[in-house]
Amino acid sequence: MKRWQWLKDLLDPAAGSAGQLFTLGDRGDKPAVETTGPTLLADAQVRAEGLLTHIDNLLEAKDQGAKALEKAGDLSANLDENLERLKKIFRMPANKDLIIRELQIATQPPTRAVVCFMEGLTDKIVINEHILQPLMLLAHLDHHVDGEGEAGRTQFSIDTLIQRLLPGHQTTEKYDMAAIAESLLAGDTVLFFENVSTAVSVETKAPPGRSVGEPKVEQVVQGAQDAFVEAWRVNVALVRRRLKDPRVVTEILTVGRVSKNYVGMMYIDGIANPKLIEEARRRIEAIDVDVVNGAGVLEQYIEDSPSSMLPGLLTTERPDRTAAYLSEGNVALLADNAPTALILPVTFWGLLQTAEDYALRWPFGAFIRYIRFAALLITVLVPALYIAVVNYHHEMIPTELMLFVASSRENVPLPALLELILMDLTFELIRESGTRIPSLIGPTVGLVASLVLGQAAVEAKLISPLMVLIVAVTGLASFAIPHYVTSYGIRAWRFLVLAGAAVMGFYGLAAVLFLMVVYVSGLRSFGVPFLTPLAPMRTRSADATGRGPLYRMEMRPSYARPLDKQRQQEIVRTWDPLAPEPEERAGSGTKKGGKS
Repeated sequence: MKRWQWLKDLLDPAAGSAGQLFTLGDRGDKPAVETTGPTLLADAQVRAEGLLTHIDNLLEAKDQGAKALEKAGDLSANLDENLERLKKIFRMPANKDLIIRELQIATQPPTRAVVCFMEGLTDKIVINEHILQPLMLLAHLDHHVDGEGEAGRTQFSIDTLIQRLLPGHQTTEKYDMAAIAESLLAGDTVLFFENVSTAVSVETKAPPGRSVGEPKVEQVVQGAQDAFVEAWRVNVALVRRRLKDPRVVTEILTVGRVSKNYVGMMYIDGIANPKLIEEARRRIEAIDVDVVNGAGVLEQYIEDSPSSMLPGLLTTERPDRTAAYLSEGNVALLADNAPTALILPVTFWGLLQTAEDYALRWPFGAFIRYIRFAALLITVLVPALYIAVVNYHHEMIPTELMLFVASSRENVPLPALLELILMDLTFELIRESGTRIPSLIGPTVGLVASLVLGQAAVEAKLISPLMVLIVAVTGLASFAIPHYVTSYGIRAWRFLVLAGAAVMGFYGLAAVLFLMVVYVSGLRSFGVPFLTPLAPMRTRSADATGRGPLYRMEMRPSYARPLDKQRQQEIVRTWDPLAPEPEERAGSGTKKGGKS
């Protein structure tokens, strides 16, 4: 029987046997409903207690006016009841993160109070010096006696407490247990008082995090050297440092039922289109999932085409680039726990631009952009062109070159297509391995692997030297694509175009390219066509494929439909005697510009 049981367990690993030390499978334990029933019942009881308390508070406040009704939450005037509900919500005593400190406020007579905060999310020095010390040692409020109180006695007042004893710069009253739990999890300290159905929240946030460092992906030679970090409030400050305008707005949204991550939505009121702002807010508020723990996850929930090979939003780790897009009418999303910002909307041309394009003089900035477009074409077309010429169109290249190609492949036993696919997959494997290996040895391992494998494959006559050259040039060109996620889509396109060329030569290559252009033309980013301003053709832009002089880019890009279309005067270099007159500029047709 033991052998049969062993064979059964081997064929069905999920079943588990009694002889195993541990298994998550069902071995005759209690049903899941019986196990989770007490927890669900306890949660329902807490919600019911809060609802009943809320109803009682509403009945007491109905004759006291609208302001009293607003303050009628689900907190009880009994301090012990509030603490008991809070402990049940935070699963105490099993949970050791919630710290509860009982104290006596130095009033006459003393007032019983409780200070609550989450371990690791708060600044204990602020709690000790700005909350506990004033309440326990300095709270002699005899000179603030209410008119109806007795002489020598202090009538406790929340307003007096906030105005005179809590020096915290952000102190708010809380009336609901859900709002209190949210404040605690955000790093605030909450105070409960006896005979008062109002709690006080004091900001004491001090979450763990790293300091502002240099960009890791979007590195530049000429430009700012600071990058976003995981704390979204720090990221907002980095952007505001570059945009000292009171019209810059930061809305705070929350996503994730369990994660409850903050998302700061930044835009410039009066420049950004209200329809764009409302659509971004609507999509974020419509997210109904448990966890959204990063900008990459948030992007997939709100972009127009999440299954597209190209991203629908621009991801950047640079505050200066984020500020530049905000000034042009775009919206930026800064998610907590994510060292990147999401820019919306975005066009295909924006994915091929970098922050350094504008730090360089305009001829060099334009030249660098043309280099990137050439690198994109090399990445997508060169392998497919090689296969099409070798397999189908020998007459397309000179005879001497064709004889050289044939001689280099004379002793290679593999077909050209299989040879190229194996080399491409090997290159992608080396690239991925170099990314995952620790940074100190990753580049070295990738370089050594490329040299050793390439040389060994050529000497073994498995790969022709020309194929190594083609794959190396193609891979090098793919590194010139500045946006990390976009480079994935471009590399995937390479295999699609290669498949078309392998089946029908130049005809298949052209057919696949045509379908790809049609597909990309149909993509949208928050209602903006992806190939704007070229498809559909709109106003001429000096900042799409190339880059014009900054002093001639008077207009903001039109694809985001900004309310204020002009970002600078027609003549910026007013000191220059050679600067053209406005009517001359208008006639030359070079006054339009902006990110497109």
